[in-house]
Amino acid sequence: MERKNYRNLQLSRLGMGNMRLPVHADQEGTPIDYEKAEEIIDYAMAHGVNYYDTAYVYHHGESEVFLGNVMKKYPRDSYCLATKFHIGANPDYKAVFEEQLKRLQTDYIDFYLLHAIQPNNYQSYIDSGCIAYFTELKKEGKIRNLGFSFHATPEILDTFLELTDWDFVQIQCNYYDWCYSNTKTEYEKIAAKGLPIIVMEPVRGGRLADLGPDANALLQEAHPDWSTASWALHYVKSLSQVQVVLSGMSTLDQIVDNVNTFSDGVALSEEETKTVYKAAALYRKYLSVPCTACHYCCDDCPMRIEIPKFIAIYNEMKLEGRGGIKQKLEKVESAGKPADCIGCGCCTGHCPQSIDVPKLMKELAEL
Repeated sequence: MERKNYRNLQLSRLGMGNMRLPVHADQEGTPIDYEKAEEIIDYAMAHGVNYYDTAYVYHHGESEVFLGNVMKKYPRDSYCLATKFHIGANPDYKAVFEEQLKRLQTDYIDFYLLHAIQPNNYQSYIDSGCIAYFTELKKEGKIRNLGFSFHATPEILDTFLELTDWDFVQIQCNYYDWCYSNTKTEYEKIAAKGLPIIVMEPVRGGRLADLGPDANALLQEAHPDWSTASWALHYVKSLSQVQVVLSGMSTLDQIVDNVNTFSDGVALSEEETKTVYKAAALYRKYLSVPCTACHYCCDDCPMRIEIPKFIAIYNEMKLEGRGGIKQKLEKVESAGKPADCIGCGCCTGHCPQSIDVPKLMKELAEL
């Protein structure tokens, strides 16, 4: 297992994320499958993984309880625990922290984070007093390192970076978001502060494990012995400011593959980095409907549907997943909705890209 120095520690480059543990899908509440999950943890420990990430809200709080139970058979100094305070789940940060210590069966947290800083909650974190409180806990040794996980704008990142002397920052980082989101800007801002970066979503919630036939073939030709997912992990571990790469592993096969990736000592070459960027472009094209928002399709639509607006949401769904899609569709200002489409084909006849609009409207209506 590759390791990287962090102060007086040597942290494994691969970190075990405990947000997507195997569950009993056939049982009410889908509780964690302790036997399968413990097998994953044991494999991780046996192969040098020493960073274990969880949060107050993961698996409805069961993730911390599981981790506390399974890790107690190992010496406390043989691994690092990371967990998080989410102000939206319970704003009583003092009570939350004490509960987390009990759940995790420990008297200190190695890496403690403010959880999921977003545009709609960042001011609440600032105003709550939690940062000063956690800073005091750090002085007492109950928190060893203090940071935050980030899902907001570069401007909010600037604000947060100046609030205190943070020890690290956790961001979503992968080659797709490096090309098509704010990840590169966020990375550079954090690097300018000299802060280590913990990476979350390196495989973008599993979406970069299968990029479609063209991109998959491109990567397979370049490295026949690498899985598509391992390309994503090789990419982020090659970034110099990255300390630990988290992967939310839910099967033994996944951790075996990931351990192999983080044991080969390979960093992407300049040519391989160009290849992965080409794969990202092919993936984007594969998922997206090539709408240019020319609005030719709207002129003769008898149901007065703002088609480009709905196609934009369709493309977002394909790239980001279906979470919140219904609410986004309902917010579109349009006289007609996808469910109103009568399939007349006037739109397709006017579309320079020959997009099958009625098919897309039907799919959106079914959502």
